[in-house]
Amino acid sequence: MSGMLTAIGLMSGTSLDGVDAAVIRTDGERIESCGPALSLPYSPELRARARGLLDRAASLPPDDPELLATEQDITFRHIEAVRELHSLLPDVDLVGFHGQTILHAPAERRTWQIGDADRLSRETGLAVVHDFRSADVAAGGEGAPLVPWFHAALLRDAPKPLAVLNIGGVANVTFIDTDGSIHACDTGPGNALLDDWAFSHTGQACDVDGRLARQGKASPALLEKLLADPYFARPAPKSLDRQSFVSALKTVAGCTPEDGAATLSAFTIEAVRRARLPATPVLWYVCGGGRHNPVLMEGLRRALQAPVRPVDESGLDGDMLEAQCFGFLAVRALRNLPLSAPTITGAPAMLSGGRLTCAGLFPIPYRLFGTERT
Repeated sequence: MSGMLTAIGLMSGTSLDGVDAAVIRTDGERIESCGPALSLPYSPELRARARGLLDRAASLPPDDPELLATEQDITFRHIEAVRELHSLLPDVDLVGFHGQTILHAPAERRTWQIGDADRLSRETGLAVVHDFRSADVAAGGEGAPLVPWFHAALLRDAPKPLAVLNIGGVANVTFIDTDGSIHACDTGPGNALLDDWAFSHTGQACDVDGRLARQGKASPALLEKLLADPYFARPAPKSLDRQSFVSALKTVAGCTPEDGAATLSAFTIEAVRRARLPATPVLWYVCGGGRHNPVLMEGLRRALQAPVRPVDESGLDGDMLEAQCFGFLAVRALRNLPLSAPTITGAPAMLSGGRLTCAGLFPIPYRLFGTERT
């Protein structure tokens, strides 16, 4: 395939567990291949510092010392990931750098991903595309989800209509209709509430294998209270901040650890079931960390009354799709292809986005723009 570039995509999601990095070769529309991938976890101390920023992000000044220190430590973890992959595959053209989201408030036309793209470019010697969401939010879009373009490219030959459910800290769905049209939205909480609950009661970062939830019983009354949130009555497209439903932890505070975990798991599942899709999918593929939780997967199969499969069964890497996606989107941004659409993010039109930095690179590698000149 002509026009292909090799990109390293980087993702640090709302679960705050670390950096995923993956190599992809693409022209931003077609995918030639996916290459090596790795995960570098955040230390417990760095994860706690990043988590601590979330509750203060709305009022944090951009020069807050703790914010800046945390941003640099997060950036260095991304640098380590790029260096490790680049050592395995020297012929890399660029990096797609999502950064760490600490605030997402599209109604206020704000979205904030921390990470020093200039430093990443300087220390790796690679061009970096970053700031993927701001243009969409500035235009009145939701700024999320951005993965649907990638899902559609990966699964172009899969049976339709098809749903791809990504369960990270927040859960989002991509719906691909028989005519190829794409619709998307955040469905509700993913793993974030359950992770916070499990950590506060067990000291573990998540409900490993759904063990806590499996021993409990969901409260129907509390579940209906959680689902009464106005978010669920809003039409798609729509998106969430990781902390949008943090009050749910207070709602279940009187539960036993087991019943609280069961209720929060049921909240994630029922929010997916209530997502308003244009048609009934013939198949649901699930990616993201939530697919490793058997309680969530079993609950989704019962609730959706359709085949629900880990996306890995189609030969894809369900842990690395978002990292691969931001390599794919980096190439789309270079080619000025849309990252946004009215039925995906609610943007008023098809819009591109992202910003390119080539800090310390001179001359700029012109192969990025379709020629072999330097």
